[in-house]
Amino acid sequence: MAAPNTAFGVLEIAGWTPAVVALDAMEKAAPIRLWQVELNDMLGVCLKIVGSVAAVSAAIDAGFRVAQELQGRPVKTVIPRLSDGGAKGIASPVEFNPLIQQNVVKQFDSNPFELSHTSEKTQVSNDPVQALGFIETQGFTAVFEAIDTACKAAQVDVVGKEKLGGGYVTVVVRGDVAAVRAAIDAAKLKVEGLGKLIAAHVIARPSQSVLALLPK
Repeated sequence: MAAPNTAFGVLEIAGWTPAVVALDAMEKAAPIRLWQVELNDMLGVCLKIVGSVAAVSAAIDAGFRVAQELQGRPVKTVIPRLSDGGAKGIASPVEFNPLIQQNVVKQFDSNPFELSHTSEKTQVSNDPVQALGFIETQGFTAVFEAIDTACKAAQVDVVGKEKLGGGYVTVVVRGDVAAVRAAIDAAKLKVEGLGKLIAAHVIARPSQSVLALLPK
């Protein structure tokens, strides 16, 4: 059983971009650890975190607010002192989905309730990346046009592409803050008429778990 001062938190969000932005907000709000990220069949991303009760509560609230702003239709809960049976039912094995050619369960912490190595500071990355930009659409045509426009608008590098199912596709770029903002602003204008814009966002100084979650 988890220690008395530990808690499990879950935030389930529609859309990959709102989920990643929410994760960044959670890690910057409180010293929590990312346990797993699991995709569901309803275009949703489930973020599972652990930490002290106070930290998990603060982080979940911060992520929830951001996800609401991005119209991610978030659902949240915090469970203090998760039972052994509950932990076994919540944990999922790493799973690869051949349809979208990527893992739909991603493991980040194999011993989530061992808090002795949890930092007392928030998990802001020291990576030289200054900003990440996300453009998420429903439909490949729109995102292809958008990412080409982004790369022509500013000096950015394409990190990769993330597929969520249901035609949802996200492309991630990186670079300095001004360049990434210019690239994403230009990309948004190209989506209209080609597909549905799900989300577009820029993260300055992304957190460590956000960097670990990026498509390879």
